[in-house]
Amino acid sequence: MTGSQGRPAFNRRALIGTGLGAAALLAAGSGTARAADRAQASARSRAQAFLAAAMDAYPDHGTIRLAQSYTDQAGLFSTAFTYDNALAILANLACDTKAGRSRAATLGDALLYAQANDPDHDDGRLRQAYNVGPYTFYDGTPQPDGFVRADGKANVGWQFGFTGTAVGDMAWAGIALAALARRTGERRFLAGAVRIGEWIDRTGRTDEPLGGFKFGVDGANKKLPFTSTEHNTDLIGLFGQLARLTGDRVWRERRAVAGAFVKKMWEPDGGFFYTGTNDGATINRSPIPEDTQTWTHLALNSPVYGRSLDWAATELAVLDTPERPNSTVPAGQSYEGVTFSSASLLANESAPIADGQPRPDRNGVWFEGTAHLALALRHRQDAGDERRARRLIASIERAQDLLGAGQTFGGEAVAARSGVVSASSPLDTGFGFGYYPYLHTGATAWYLLAAARSNPLTA
Repeated sequence: MTGSQGRPAFNRRALIGTGLGAAALLAAGSGTARAADRAQASARSRAQAFLAAAMDAYPDHGTIRLAQSYTDQAGLFSTAFTYDNALAILANLACDTKAGRSRAATLGDALLYAQANDPDHDDGRLRQAYNVGPYTFYDGTPQPDGFVRADGKANVGWQFGFTGTAVGDMAWAGIALAALARRTGERRFLAGAVRIGEWIDRTGRTDEPLGGFKFGVDGANKKLPFTSTEHNTDLIGLFGQLARLTGDRVWRERRAVAGAFVKKMWEPDGGFFYTGTNDGATINRSPIPEDTQTWTHLALNSPVYGRSLDWAATELAVLDTPERPNSTVPAGQSYEGVTFSSASLLANESAPIADGQPRPDRNGVWFEGTAHLALALRHRQDAGDERRARRLIASIERAQDLLGAGQTFGGEAVAARSGVVSASSPLDTGFGFGYYPYLHTGATAWYLLAAARSNPLTA
């Protein structure tokens, strides 16, 4: 999928390498374990600083603000995806510092502002993304505003077509607002989460054979035909939390609808979940993505489906080294983790992912998904899960130290060794878009959630 001028239109979703990893330090004794703890605390502190920099990139354009999703080098200018900002809220809360709680509340208030000040709708929706700072688009069109336009409306990301509303993005925003409601006791956050849930039920509920909740709407407000396992997994989390916070049984019923769809996507012979359906009646059996394996465990916490983590850890495992075709990993480094989907492992390495973009590396590590898996393994707690999770987190922290240097937010340099790039090398998701080695708010937030053992899909 490409945006205007052929630029990438990002969607919202064996060896650690040279050097001594955190897991190895832990095995060496109590002294080195303490050193590892200090190193991990430093890595988390630097990741929090990256989230703050993404949020503060345009200080002259108002205090109501969202965090820029990718560094400038990604070519998306000041785009702030709703999903990434929901994750930034959750990560800041998971870090449990006064500054983090304050920043989480500020981002939550910005989502509420967007909800109340949409340019075209007053029904509780949020858009896929917003602009949060000024820039000149590729065709020469100026974008002069911050997150709040001169007329007071939220600055929707129309330049790249990020004007639609996906159920999954809405669910994550609702989860973040629900978390803020729990932590702060402020009813405005719960009211915003409830509005999101009601919009999803009105817009997404379907009586198709496979059931569940549909994908959402495009920028013209036309309903999209797909039903996503990932999205319905998100709704298990959102509706379950709304049931607990409100005491209203309707949310339990809606949670059951989403859960029934997800369970229909289970493939018992292979031990994994399919991606969803394109028509409401036929299961889409390929590609098979990572997040439908890990998020399902975080949301359902059922031993019946726990094998999905082993499927992801085995079938989507990658090791990115400089010797790989199209790898951008520097000499002497390597990174382990998982890729985006089964299709990523079969990507055409002789052609670019999109016009003007580099060719993909089949072994590119998707660091956001690697953090999903690390957190899910820590949540499952089977024999060997913690050791595997620590290896994955060590790989992410090594990427934090060594990848993404020299990148910027709003033209200002990002502090060295702070954020996490979305991918170790360019990778093709198999769903019409790619991930690249640009520092990413979402990947950094998921790293912090995994490091803190904080499961956002259950209260």
